[in-house]
Amino acid sequence: MSVKVYGIKNCNTMKKAFTFLEEKGVAYDFIDYKKQKPSEELLEGFLEKVPLEKLVNKKGMTYRKMDEAQREALESKQSALPILVENSSMIKRPVIVYGDGSITLGFDESEIESQLS
Repeated sequence: MSVKVYGIKNCNTMKKAFTFLEEKGVAYDFIDYKKQKPSEELLEGFLEKVPLEKLVNKKGMTYRKMDEAQREALESKQSALPILVENSSMIKRPVIVYGDGSITLGFDESEIESQLS
């Protein structure tokens, strides 16, 4: 099985995911948001499968530095998409897309393992 992994290469959570997938012998294509900004279409595809509040990384420094008005803009899909395209570090990492189109957000070994089975 081959999967697509979206995120930022030097993120510690991403490194855990890479190691986990490699140990499981899973081939993956990595799409680095720093080299290739996510498109609104890509993010809309993610949002067909997961809610917006789960896609937004509210634990990261970028989110914590935002003012209240900016945070409120992340509550609506229409206003959140342009913000996430420009601030891709605010997207939960990793986003893993599996062959059947399903996705997982973040690094949860058991959740990823169940998708691979």
